[in-house]
Amino acid sequence: MHFFGIVLFGLIALFWLTYGLRIAYGAIRLPWVKDFPPAPEIECPRVSILFAARDEEEKLPAALATLMGIDYPDLEVVAVDDRSRDATGQILDQFAATHPRLRVVHVESLPKGWLGKPHGLQKAYEASSGEWLLFTDADVRFRPDVLRRAISLAKTHNLDHLTLLGEVEMVGFWEKVLITFFGLGFHLAANPSQVSNSRSSRYAGVGSFQLVRRSAYEASGTHQRLAMEVVDDMKLGKIVKQAGFHSGCAVAQDSVSVRWHAGLGNLVHGVTKNFFAGAGYDLRVVAVQLAGLVVMNILPFAVVLLGHGWIRGFSGIAVLIALGFHAGVAVVMRVSPLYALTHPLGAALFFHMLLRSTIVTLRQGGIIWRDTFYPLEELKRGVV
Repeated sequence: MHFFGIVLFGLIALFWLTYGLRIAYGAIRLPWVKDFPPAPEIECPRVSILFAARDEEEKLPAALATLMGIDYPDLEVVAVDDRSRDATGQILDQFAATHPRLRVVHVESLPKGWLGKPHGLQKAYEASSGEWLLFTDADVRFRPDVLRRAISLAKTHNLDHLTLLGEVEMVGFWEKVLITFFGLGFHLAANPSQVSNSRSSRYAGVGSFQLVRRSAYEASGTHQRLAMEVVDDMKLGKIVKQAGFHSGCAVAQDSVSVRWHAGLGNLVHGVTKNFFAGAGYDLRVVAVQLAGLVVMNILPFAVVLLGHGWIRGFSGIAVLIALGFHAGVAVVMRVSPLYALTHPLGAALFFHMLLRSTIVTLRQGGIIWRDTFYPLEELKRGVV
């Protein structure tokens, strides 16, 4: 039994020494959008910013104000009101009346075989005219110079698709615990530094900022390929890269910001539809993910306190690397690096969220999104 423990914790330490450090090194080397000069007017192609909004009356006005304030010479914004029941449609129409760069498309019904968000983004694309398309969400706020800088970055690196890691505003202890661990988990799962490597299968797509060349988007199949894909943002990055186009990922920090779900309860409930979908609705994948959360992110911390000998030493290696990586993520996300000490707590919360998402989806036989029920079998067929 003691030998088994040495082998197990030796493998855990090896994971963090090899894979963990490699991912952390790649994260350090990601380009920052602020380091690229704003593209001059003559080098600014026409860009269409596209988003689909449903019942976003609370956050929409602030986001629209920043969109209208973007410093870019040839820009249009196409907003889709996706069957909203609140004042979202009126807010969009009022902005459009005084801002010529904003166009509004109203969707009254959802065709069979579509999720609401992918359908809304597809309609936005169909109404757009830009050489480049920027897919975003209805509650995202932009700095005025971020688009010029993103275009400069994309041209410098010869990209067809660029996604930016923006800032998630966090209020209070629990949001910081959960979201900083989410940031760490994103790096470990997606390895964004390898997105630009054509020999790597890694891909990434963040819903708040995905800039893609129109020709690449069309050749990849548009959102028709993602009609029933819940994690459509990540999968947009996937289909673009699989189509042979050059994709990349960079850090935007507060140049692109969003207030995600407010409070721990809303965060837990807000991802119910996403986490099982992210596992492809595959219980085997869920089992591996749950085991990984415990074995790689919780167990070493417990053994450092309670273990001894080689087992404790190997656990210490894993804990030190995990803490260092987590602290770096926290600093980039502009919170105290001391939140790294909450690493096992964040992992435990993620365990709960993934398990809850799986159980709720199976119990319901599907998901409810934007007040529409989608059967699990249809969702499974739509996985990209």
